[in-house]
Amino acid sequence: MDNIILIFICLFAGVGLQYVRAIPANAHLSLNQFVIYISLPAMALFYIPKIAISTKLLYPLGVAWLGFILCWLFFGGLGKIFGWPKKLIGCLVLTGGLGNTAFVGLPVIEALYGKKGLETAIIVDQPGYFVVVSTLGILVAALYSKGMPTTATVLKKVLLFPPFLGFFAGFCMNLAHYDFIDTAQHVLQRLAATVTPIALVAVGLQLKIERKSKHWNFLALGLFFKLILTPLFFLVLYKVIFKGPKLETDISVMQAAMATQITAAILASVNGLKPRLSGMMVGIGIPLSFITMALWYIVLKFF
Repeated sequence: MDNIILIFICLFAGVGLQYVRAIPANAHLSLNQFVIYISLPAMALFYIPKIAISTKLLYPLGVAWLGFILCWLFFGGLGKIFGWPKKLIGCLVLTGGLGNTAFVGLPVIEALYGKKGLETAIIVDQPGYFVVVSTLGILVAALYSKGMPTTATVLKKVLLFPPFLGFFAGFCMNLAHYDFIDTAQHVLQRLAATVTPIALVAVGLQLKIERKSKHWNFLALGLFFKLILTPLFFLVLYKVIFKGPKLETDISVMQAAMATQITAAILASVNGLKPRLSGMMVGIGIPLSFITMALWYIVLKFF
């Protein structure tokens, strides 16, 4: 519960700081860079070495990887049909395809399914969405930002993206069955814990609710895809078609129903992919998701 309270406090704090003259207009840029270069790599180095690799990973992993590809096909297709700008398509792919399965997802899943549910929830987040944003996410950001990047440029951005470097190092440690000493783990855990407050303050600093904004229709479409269509897809796939194990599939569907990932909004923002729309996807999507998640939790009782 305290994590959820923290989310709203930091988000509203960021909004309030917009009216403080001492805060630079571009303060969110520095906060974004801190998250990308310090917080997220620390998170990868702390969590990835501890993940137990097994076939049970397939259902939760599918939520992240299949969900992102489905989103890319959906918005990429609509963008071509209606002639949307590349930056708009890129923003919707990132914010519609990546879920907030850590800072909203983990406390919600723990509250609903207990400590045992966290084992599946962490798989959706760490080797799932975390790796997706560090690979496919940075790929989309490069492809849909200004200009047409070369293959070498895209590969360079992916391979040198700090969270990806952290994941790669953590994955190698996992394969070698090695982890840091306790002191180093405590430091990494504290650095990883800065993701939520700093990232959400940065989102709040950029969040501007404009009634006449041209983004409202795209915001509605993005949230409809993220909060309704994505969990519906996995409900049908996992529950009706595959008839998978109840606990793992229930949690997978609930994680698919989470609002936009904060890191996705930051990635869209730093690459110039409609920063205001990406901020609205987080700022409006998170509160709205608590309503839609409650509905999905009730629906899952019938499967």
